[in-house]
Amino acid sequence: MQIRSLLAGSAMLAVLAGCAAGQMDEQAADEPAATDEVVYQGTLPCRNCAGIDLDVRLMGSEDSVAEERTFDLEASYRDHPQNPPDENYAGQWEVLDGTEAEPDATVYELTPEGDGQVYYFLRVDNNTLELIDPQRRRFENNDMLQLQRQ
Repeated sequence: MQIRSLLAGSAMLAVLAGCAAGQMDEQAADEPAATDEVVYQGTLPCRNCAGIDLDVRLMGSEDSVAEERTFDLEASYRDHPQNPPDENYAGQWEVLDGTEAEPDATVYELTPEGDGQVYYFLRVDNNTLELIDPQRRRFENNDMLQLQRQ
């Protein structure tokens, strides 16, 4: 009788271990694979035009050394009356910890080389970045300021 209980218990552990491994594999599939380049795109509101198409490429990862974390940012104005040229920036990005409202949040600070505005993006989730202000506060129309991972 003890041998049957032991065999049944061992079989149950094997089944549970297989289920747990399957769940872990599913969770890993939900998370984007770590790559050297991640692209986020979206259209931000514009007071004088139909919108600003934003394309952000982050090279490196949060775990990379600072020198390996670079970015390219392209901004194109749709139907702007003055027809400004596209803006292109390249530089380094840093990982900042939290915002006042969300201390555990992750914020990316994109600092262009030379002239250009520093951009701050809140990582909403693995597939969404949201433009926030330099004091790391979210804007009221935050859903209109989000970029999606491509």
